[in-house]
Amino acid sequence: MKTTIIIPSKTEIFLKRTIEDVLEKATGDIEIIAVVDGYYPPLNEIVDDPRVTYLHLEPSRNAQKRHGINKAVEMATGDFVMSVDAHIMFAKGFDEQLIKDHEPNWVQVPRRHRLDAENWCLQPQSDNRPPIDYEYIMFPPLVHENDDGMKSIHGFKWDVKTIARMDIPIDDIIEFQGSCWFMTKEFFQRMGFMEINGYTGWGQEAEEISFKTWKAGGRVVVNKNTWYAHLHKGEKYGRMYWMSRAENRESYKYAYNKWIIEEKDFIISLFEKFNQDFKMPGWPLDWKEKLWKN
Repeated sequence: MKTTIIIPSKTEIFLKRTIEDVLEKATGDIEIIAVVDGYYPPLNEIVDDPRVTYLHLEPSRNAQKRHGINKAVEMATGDFVMSVDAHIMFAKGFDEQLIKDHEPNWVQVPRRHRLDAENWCLQPQSDNRPPIDYEYIMFPPLVHENDDGMKSIHGFKWDVKTIARMDIPIDDIIEFQGSCWFMTKEFFQRMGFMEINGYTGWGQEAEEISFKTWKAGGRVVVNKNTWYAHLHKGEKYGRMYWMSRAENRESYKYAYNKWIIEEKDFIISLFEKFNQDFKMPGWPLDWKEKLWKN
């Protein structure tokens, strides 16, 4: 079984190191498609390996992450497709572990650690923060200041649940960061992921994948049998994959209206499922009345 690993990039400084890490850590049959959005990497940043292909997108005013992933999936010769950010380190054999554990109609997200990208190692912890296995959806839906009260769907790390369910190797999740996901190519295409219309070229990927999968009777899971480490960019690195503020707003508005308003009955059932054993932090008992009060 073969895995196609898609790495979208927009002049990101750790793209080469990420590709090298995938080649070093994968133990099965893989190919890598690096989607370079609107630029050409310098020659000294190109990885010369028959398993690596660079897919160049012509420059655009807007981000083309979704466009690039769609093109890469069309090109993919793998049975499985996996999208990862261009600043990620993996566990050895991550690809074969995900294949081994996979079930039909699943989306898998490996356990997430924190990356020290300059030293290319797991970030040393000065406290007892656990890895990130679970995220919850913040309530009330985030309102952006100075944006006319615009609401959007966002996740946040759920440490309490991570600690309490540490010994469960594969578990259901409602939300994830979007920096890494794994599924079959057939499932991706059948579900029509990475919609462009409405979502624009970037943003709300995890919400689209998670909600569509659960609505169709599939399953989105965290797999703690393997892991990846993701760079927290912060002020030091800033947003590497650039997008316009207006484009981002459009994606947020579209996703909120599509899922919270138009898919109200489904989203209630989904929120009820993930509020059973562990109530999502900050959610009041009368969340249904408050969420749709207007």
